[in-house]
Amino acid sequence: MNRAYLLIGGNLGDRTAYLSRAVSQIQEKCGVVVQQSSIYETAAWGVEDQPSFYNQALLLHTSFAAPVLMQQLLDIETSLGRERTIKMGPRTIDIDVLLYNEEVIQSELITVPHPHLPQRRFALLPLAEIAPQYVHPQLHETITTLLKNCPDTLDVHKISGAKPPLP
Repeated sequence: MNRAYLLIGGNLGDRTAYLSRAVSQIQEKCGVVVQQSSIYETAAWGVEDQPSFYNQALLLHTSFAAPVLMQQLLDIETSLGRERTIKMGPRTIDIDVLLYNEEVIQSELITVPHPHLPQRRFALLPLAEIAPQYVHPQLHETITTLLKNCPDTLDVHKISGAKPPLP
């Protein structure tokens, strides 16, 4: 079984409902969601003139290879109304594969570890909640250490507690 750490997020519509629907579809189509972080809110990163985001980290156990998983996640985004019109623009849902086992993968469809993970507090904070001692396979530092050294200064705050795994 493969372990994939995902970050889900969105800033359009009922953000909590979109996160919940994404978790349900990931569980239904991709494997078993073993852990869910709390939900965190943060100002938009990159294109700043848009609503704030809700983000949540997930640990997924999946039988899918990384590229197959990524395609399934893209299909889930589309089914939840994701439209790719503006790079880093507003969206109903975004699903990123942050880490996949301890692998380093670079293809047209997926790059793992996520190349911007060490610079994004909104990804590191929820990930540190569920995988604080996971060692980044390229940087050889724990997620806790990456968070401590993260240059991103955007305010990220918890809005709800951690969720139990789905049945």
